[in-house]
Amino acid sequence: MRQRSSILVWLVNLCLVAAISSGLAFSQKKSAAERLGFPPDSRLLIIHADDLGLGHGVNQASLTALEKRVITTGSIMLPCPWFTEVSAYVKGHPDVDLGLHLTLTSEWKSYRWGPLASRKEVQGLLDPAGYFWKDSPLVVKNARPEEVELELRAQIDTALRAGIRPTHLDSHMGTLFSPSFFPIYVKLAREYGLPFLALRAMTASPALSAHIKEADVFPDALFMATESLKSEGWIDFYLGVIRSLKPGLSEIIVHLGNDDAELQAIAEDHPAFGSAWRQRDFNIMTSPEFQNALKENHIILIGWKEIKKLLATGN
Repeated sequence: MRQRSSILVWLVNLCLVAAISSGLAFSQKKSAAERLGFPPDSRLLIIHADDLGLGHGVNQASLTALEKRVITTGSIMLPCPWFTEVSAYVKGHPDVDLGLHLTLTSEWKSYRWGPLASRKEVQGLLDPAGYFWKDSPLVVKNARPEEVELELRAQIDTALRAGIRPTHLDSHMGTLFSPSFFPIYVKLAREYGLPFLALRAMTASPALSAHIKEADVFPDALFMATESLKSEGWIDFYLGVIRSLKPGLSEIIVHLGNDDAELQAIAEDHPAFGSAWRQRDFNIMTSPEFQNALKENHIILIGWKEIKKLLATGN
């Protein structure tokens, strides 16, 4: 079974450590909760859906979940064929909380995509078949930073031309959390005036901390189902996350979709983050058990939109 990404697994592990340790992040005069206008002991939660644009079923499930407020935000993969469906939706829902899932990998067996920038100018991003590489370490090994910046700009500008006003940036498969590319990721976020997904615990890494400012707002803890989780333990995992949330800002990353013929074909021979996985995530997010757990534990749901507004005010 192909690993989703060693870089992404590293990030999730780092986030889980941060969830039980207060010694990694540098101190702030005010917590994220206080800066967002909540009492300091508030438990704020972002529920974020990755991979909009991947397929019709992913879009359908994710946008339904957003409309029902069972998730609070999501992010779009610009190079994917079903991006146009998302951009059409945004025209009728201009206030939807969607960011950009900056994408430099193409991990599926038969369903592939490549760059939006000129292929002649980003040769290091291309595998021998002419698509993006299938995993983050291959991108890090083969791509030059200037090629990465050119492609990321092309993706952001494509979104803006389509009328999307993104609320944040994040990274598909964690590729941009590599020390080689993290400075570019942060540079573009600041240039376009967007918050970006990172973690306060990243200040433990000198290669990353040099690019993080005290004013940046990041989750204190990040949670995501990984390949080690058995399907029968899915609901217990998510309920356990909700019950164990500490005061501060946390984020759950989910991958939503329909377990139908389309997504089964996309995820051929790739059960991790495949069609059944995404259907389970959708079923749990919309379940009474999960929704009741949020209420019983007094969880306050927010999105990246609130963080973007906060940073725009300079607070």
